[in-house]
Amino acid sequence: MIAIEESDNLINIAVFGEFTLADYKQFEDQVMAKSRSLRKMNVLFDWRDMLSYTIDVAWEDIKFIREHGSEFNRVAIVTQDQWQTWSAWVSNLFITADIRVFSNYADARKWVES
Repeated sequence: MIAIEESDNLINIAVFGEFTLADYKQFEDQVMAKSRSLRKMNVLFDWRDMLSYTIDVAWEDIKFIREHGSEFNRVAIVTQDQWQTWSAWVSNLFITADIRVFSNYADARKWVES
């Protein structure tokens, strides 16, 4: 399950439990709608309460990032999980945005909004 909040040039996504393909499609729809009105946007992923994600989410993420990676300015990821941190690093290979991983939500929000 995900919760999405939008403000100015920021999309804030919190994931709870399992991150499914339906959740990811909802995120994609929000990004595509937001990109129509903005040149570049910032994204804040809060993965502190994410328990797992399905394989199809990982594949969809790779496809989406390769196609739309230039539409992002800053991407902040809040997590304590080593595998999620590694995943963020791999995503950085396909995207021109500045991606940073944080353990503290307030620090991530401050950075992504600056």
